[in-house]
Amino acid sequence: MKSSAATVEEYLASLPEDRRDAVEAVRAVVLEHLPDGYEENMQFGMISWVVPLSRYPDTYNKQPLALASLASQKRHLALYLNNVYSEETAREWFTSAYAASGKRLDMGKSCVRFKRLDDLPLDVIGQAIARTSVDDFLALYEAARRKTKRGR
Repeated sequence: MKSSAATVEEYLASLPEDRRDAVEAVRAVVLEHLPDGYEENMQFGMISWVVPLSRYPDTYNKQPLALASLASQKRHLALYLNNVYSEETAREWFTSAYAASGKRLDMGKSCVRFKRLDDLPLDVIGQAIARTSVDDFLALYEAARRKTKRGR
């Protein structure tokens, strides 16, 4: 369910109370662990934490690069962790830490799906956010772009 909310506050206000409470809790964890240099905004109908265009304007779609995004979908909540999906070592760490939490991981190609806040190990989410500085995230992005350009 893509939102047309222009601000995070509008987005949160549009959610049913149970989903709003879960989204606010995950958002608080992300904001607490977010490395310096990222900004929170609305992007593609989701709350996103991005590298501002003022820092890195040369993106493939002219949109800020999102470290993470959070959305209320039709049947679940989704947390997109682009640092986890961008790098094999990070993905291995994440799946291992998630399993160690005792919670069941429902991970798609681009997101972690959860129905209730209790389904998500917030400490692991905080660690996943904290582990990628802006410089490290940009290095991952640039490496991926080099591979793509070579493949043409």
